[in-house]
Amino acid sequence: MIVVNVKENESIEKALKRFKKKFDKTGVIRELRRRQHFEKPSISRRTEVIKAAYKQRMQEQEGK
Repeated sequence: MIVVNVKENESIEKALKRFKKKFDKTGVIRELRRRQHFEKPSISRRTEVIKAAYKQRMQEQEGK
């Protein structure tokens, strides 16, 4: 459970902004979206390999 204490003379907008920031860090929305559609383990592994290859290519280009 996320708790945000509202300080004295603090606007609700600032407190809400702090709450949203904490909520984003928990990753609840990302996990929810990931679970909405089943993905086979082989497909998820394939996408990880593709992402890793992309990152490696980008790092090699920076080094040149």
